[in-house]
Amino acid sequence: MSEWWTYRLSSFLLFSSRTYYRLFELYNAAIWPVQVLAIALGLVILVLLVRAGPSRSRWIAAILSASWLFVAIAFHARRYATINFAAVHFAWAFGIEAALLILTGALGRLEFERPADLAGRAGMAMFVFALVVSPLVGPALGRGWRGIELFGVAPDPTAVATLGILLLARGRGRWLLMVVPALWCVITGAFLSAMQAPDAWISPAVAVLAACLATWQALLRRPAIVTGLP
Repeated sequence: MSEWWTYRLSSFLLFSSRTYYRLFELYNAAIWPVQVLAIALGLVILVLLVRAGPSRSRWIAAILSASWLFVAIAFHARRYATINFAAVHFAWAFGIEAALLILTGALGRLEFERPADLAGRAGMAMFVFALVVSPLVGPALGRGWRGIELFGVAPDPTAVATLGILLLARGRGRWLLMVVPALWCVITGAFLSAMQAPDAWISPAVAVLAACLATWQALLRRPAIVTGLP
């Protein structure tokens, strides 16, 4: 028997990279034309982020929640689980994120602002990247357009977009809402790395950057302690 330290992450993969990307092709064909709605909702979020409105935060939270729930059921539970038994757990995690988003949004515990500081502008850039640039990565690497991964229907761009949007949020629930997207970015990065995908670094890099920016942002927002002189 081989020693345990000789194993690599790729040793535990139950599927090939071809099977994984073929899964997205079949998934996109099965859910069409939901992709059109997902793109439209992404653009709605973009407009809401730059325009003020009394119910802006609730609408953003609701759209994000619907996106996470759709990915949980349509992708993880019904598709990804056919080739990866861990996808059932991923589906539950995405469902929990959806519940947290709708709960914090409905209770008004999450307020989204216009990108005013460096972290906010970086968050907006992350969202635009997930919405516009990320879907082009696969085709640029020769995977074809049928397997395109879009915000709202595929896990990776949905997680990246959510991390970006949360950098524009205020509220106690923000840190809790960042946990699942950040963890997913690390997990998908590990799987893609095991498949030797050249874009495996993108999602983990976004997670690390979002965590650093959120921490820096929180430190700047901390009220200064004023001490009186005797």
